[in-house]
Amino acid sequence: MKKFIILTALSIALTISVSAQTDTTIQKIIQIGKTDNQTMVLLDELCNRIGGRLIGSSAYEDAVLWAARKFQDWGMDIMLDEVGQLPVGFNRGPWFGKLLTENGMILHFATPSYTAGTKGVQRGHVVIEPKTQREFDRMKGKLKGAWVLVSGESNGWPLDFSTEASEKRKEIIAKNEEIEKQNSEIRRENWQNRNNKEAQKELIPYIEEPALFYQQMADAGVLGFIQKAPVPIRVLYDRKNLPNMSWNNLPKVPDIKLDEKQYAVIEKMAKERQYFQLEFDIRNHFRPGPIPYYSLIGVIKGTEYPNQYVIMGGHLDAFDVATGASDNASGAVPAMEAARLIMKSGAKPKRTILVCLWAGEEFGLLGSSSWVEKHANELDSVSIMLNRDGGPTVANGLSVPKAMYPDFEEICKPLNSIDSLLPFTLREVEPKPKPTHPGGTDTSPFLMAGIPAFQFETQDVNGYDFNYGEIWHTERDTYEKCPANYMNHTSIVTAIVALGVANLDHLLSRENFFAPQKEDNNTKVSKKKKIK
Repeated sequence: MKKFIILTALSIALTISVSAQTDTTIQKIIQIGKTDNQTMVLLDELCNRIGGRLIGSSAYEDAVLWAARKFQDWGMDIMLDEVGQLPVGFNRGPWFGKLLTENGMILHFATPSYTAGTKGVQRGHVVIEPKTQREFDRMKGKLKGAWVLVSGESNGWPLDFSTEASEKRKEIIAKNEEIEKQNSEIRRENWQNRNNKEAQKELIPYIEEPALFYQQMADAGVLGFIQKAPVPIRVLYDRKNLPNMSWNNLPKVPDIKLDEKQYAVIEKMAKERQYFQLEFDIRNHFRPGPIPYYSLIGVIKGTEYPNQYVIMGGHLDAFDVATGASDNASGAVPAMEAARLIMKSGAKPKRTILVCLWAGEEFGLLGSSSWVEKHANELDSVSIMLNRDGGPTVANGLSVPKAMYPDFEEICKPLNSIDSLLPFTLREVEPKPKPTHPGGTDTSPFLMAGIPAFQFETQDVNGYDFNYGEIWHTERDTYEKCPANYMNHTSIVTAIVALGVANLDHLLSRENFFAPQKEDNNTKVSKKKKIK
């Protein structure tokens, strides 16, 4: 009996000691996070020194090297995970444009990535694109050395000059030929009935297709195509033609997305047949391929369960029209700072924490999908995947299913002691069906593989009027859009939650994480239609 009492007392003492050590570690993370937070320093370096970072660019490679050195400086191991290769790379340089008239103006525009630049400074007159073969034949001599205004409103993607697009354009040209014949007959009838307004018929509109005579105009020697774009200007990349690009088969004609207000001014002048010139200097540069690209993974080795994992991170790549601050340095950087806080606090997590900076999210979740595929035999050992990719608003909530709630209730207790003005809310939610198709961020491949994957709920608590639509892949995705207090707080929250899950005595329960799949008759019908 005496031995039992001594052992019990010793057991209680050990429990208190472990608990106290854990509490001390968490308090140290909070203290460092509040007095020596480096999140905005990291954000500045990634966005303002390195800048926009598409896979295939020198800037992306610089970002991987920069982050790897940070992890090593903090005492972490690193892994480079090759995701794939691009046939060519792309670097964006400065771009300039002017309307050359007596009352000219500086032009506000951008070009999609993996599209052509100019051959130095190029000046030319302006024409409006033809809609029919007859119009093309009438103006083909004027196309050489011209900037061509094309129809439609830019949605960020470049004009498509793929083989499929060329076939589609041929069909539209043929249909417009038929419309032109009908319009010729309508004009003849209207002339005959010119004194009878009620007998007048309206002309049939031509089918609109931006750059309908794309290849013919390119062959005629146009300087570039110009399409109107809403502000802020959004530009993406040439996803349709990039897979087939080679050094000997690169885009040749600049694809300019111009501020819609300026476009309207220039279009009016062109319709009035005024003679004027535009000047552009667009420094888009290609890199000889193939260009490999990598996800970078920082490793904090687990002490008790090294082959079980807690994953946290966000995608490192970003569109290059701006600096990729909100999308997605605001996701990658807090995960990096969370890792630094864990390392500096002296914490020794039981499970291995992987800080994953994914490659190629903007090109289709390439990095996260590749990791899930390569580690198919280890997915049962992943306790959680925490991802951030929704802008720089503050992490202030998490919704988890019932089986996980008790664990998270304990893990999240310290979060409301960080900053009383930024309270954290934990919610219990009903399970949702397991997704069967990729979504819009890197949680998607993990969820499809049955792994618990979460994004913190976020909010603009202080009312900074942040608008994700304003920055999403636009020229305004820059450093100053990321509030420091939100970013710093999020890094502390991320560190505490990731460490808490890593230190559980068990993997998070997956019981009823997904709702049972239900398939009704409508679903079956829609699936059949999709297969066809």
